[in-house]
Amino acid sequence: MKKNLILAVLLFTTAGLTSCKSKKKDNGVKEKVVEQTFEIVTLPCDEFKTSTKEAFRASQSQSSNDLSFSREKALTLAKQRLASLINTTVKSVTDRYMNEYQDGQNMELKGKFENMTREVVNEKLRDVTILCEKTAREKDGKFTTYIAVEVNREGLKNDLNNRLGDKTKLNIDYDKMKFEKIFNEEMDKMANDRP
Repeated sequence: MKKNLILAVLLFTTAGLTSCKSKKKDNGVKEKVVEQTFEIVTLPCDEFKTSTKEAFRASQSQSSNDLSFSREKALTLAKQRLASLINTTVKSVTDRYMNEYQDGQNMELKGKFENMTREVVNEKLRDVTILCEKTAREKDGKFTTYIAVEVNREGLKNDLNNRLGDKTKLNIDYDKMKFEKIFNEEMDKMANDRP
């Protein structure tokens, strides 16, 4: 389905680029005007595909002859995408925190810190919120499910703080306020970097 959509957009774009008109300006110079002959398609649940300052978000779609498999596969792929987004941001937060506030600590400690944050992320992925779910039956009889999911940033931050604040497990001097400051900066940066 996605491949067909991408192919159609490329064909329309190519056709649109080849249909040009010439237009004379007042100064005698010809200017080419390109007519667009393609249409931008918005997929179901696309309005929830971009993360915000408040939440990590991801959307995916999947087609199958089986309705339940279509839904489960779309949900699994959306969760994988969400995990990737969260892990990238949390790794950036962890690296910055360890470099700025745990100067002189060894690599083993950094590994423990990263493992603990990864555990929290995996736990959070068990209770994602489904923002949008739509299923279409295609002309060929297949079902295509579109799904968008999110994880709230405050919940994730609180869970990270609770786990990292337990000094008996991590055995470091953990500064909750500094970690939160870095976490919030990375969330703002992530939200501002996305289209």
